[in-house]
Amino acid sequence: MKELNRSNYKASANRPVKILQFGEGNFLRAFVDWILQNLNDSGVINSDVAVVQPMPSGRVKDLEKQDGLYTLCLEGIDKGQKVQDKKVIDVLRDFINPFEQYDKFLGYGRSEELEIVISNTTEAGIALDKTDTDLTKCPKSFPGKLLALLKARYDHFGGDMNKGLAIVPCELIDHNGDELKRVLIELAKINKLDDKFINWMTTACHYTSTLVDRIVPGYPRDNAAQICEETGYNDNNIVKGEIFHLWVLQKEPFVQEKLPADKSGLNVIFADDITPYKQRKVKILNGSHTAMVPVAYLAGIDTVREAVTDEDVGKFVQELVNDEIKPTIDLPKDQMDAFANSVIERFMNPFIRHELMSIALNSTTKFKTRLLPTYNDYRAKFGKSPKHILFSFASLCVFYRGKRGNDDIALADDANYLAWWKELWTLSDPKEIAVKALSNVDFWEQDLNVDDNAELVASYIDNILKNGERAALKAFLG
Repeated sequence: MKELNRSNYKASANRPVKILQFGEGNFLRAFVDWILQNLNDSGVINSDVAVVQPMPSGRVKDLEKQDGLYTLCLEGIDKGQKVQDKKVIDVLRDFINPFEQYDKFLGYGRSEELEIVISNTTEAGIALDKTDTDLTKCPKSFPGKLLALLKARYDHFGGDMNKGLAIVPCELIDHNGDELKRVLIELAKINKLDDKFINWMTTACHYTSTLVDRIVPGYPRDNAAQICEETGYNDNNIVKGEIFHLWVLQKEPFVQEKLPADKSGLNVIFADDITPYKQRKVKILNGSHTAMVPVAYLAGIDTVREAVTDEDVGKFVQELVNDEIKPTIDLPKDQMDAFANSVIERFMNPFIRHELMSIALNSTTKFKTRLLPTYNDYRAKFGKSPKHILFSFASLCVFYRGKRGNDDIALADDANYLAWWKELWTLSDPKEIAVKALSNVDFWEQDLNVDDNAELVASYIDNILKNGERAALKAFLG
């Protein structure tokens, strides 16, 4: 069987690299790069992508081995019909590990052709690292790298206001464009960069906030060999996603000019206000995802579909959405019901094996960004804490103990977070564990040890440890 690369596969001719993409993970490749492929195929744009690996460990070398080519498999239910589609994506043209190729990375800042920066570095990616103070070597954080790139561009073009970039973050945090811009300004001041550069960075460059929505399980381990047989190519970078997709971008004229992503017939919207779309999607889809992971995984379940079809976990998710999430969203009930039902249907997609452990990445930050807004809105509305979220929190604490039965859990999170969770589990008393976890203001940016939260969480932890997640869940559900 032939290897999938540009020697063996007839891909498109070289297009100019106008897009720099921070992130090489499954989501960007199954969502943004697929949209860019469609825009190129339909003649709306003529742009290839250079991929930047945001962390020291990553997969740019794996992508480069196949010249950036990979098979995207989209499967799901569309208008009541089962749909399966395979497409080779060929927009990835260059591959950069800035930790090893810093000069090459900065070279893209000096590129005449570069117009757009796109990123998805997880919710933890857009964060200020005050130690990123030496731009002569590769900064650790994504904002640090972007700042270094923009400074190289500013210097090379002498502050030309016509050389600004369209900057389109896809990280799942509120007002991601505004937040990235704010962090860049603060980091520039820490680095004592002059006001003229900061003015160029904030006025010549244009930032937009976005919302992304597509479930992407990633590499299909169960049937990758079959897919290779069907395509006729050996492909180690296959990625699988659902048919459903939605990209909402805040209207910004410069970004719309450089990235007219709504012009190829896909479900892409430039909106005056993305807040309603964001709140609905993050609270219902991402919130229920994050809440179910520790509950279902500790109960012996490995995938989203198995979780929502499980009698106990499925009931837990339905009650969470109906009783705690939907009441906090200020949209008409029929719209909420329709969207919530569609989310459950997407979770039950028969074609997708969405591993819970793939969602578990950075669960600490995900709890804060995906569930705490609902927690706070629920308390503000009803004057009490939402118990399903507290049960999920208790399960999250036990999840970070790192054991499912006798098996180790492959925890994947920020090293500082993992060290803190490890220290937490030197305690043995459930009440002490609950109080310390709830009171971690550094994690949650608020004290969750209020009212009877500690007593409830401690009782849930105690039951999970003594009787197992399944029994504790049944007791919780009554």
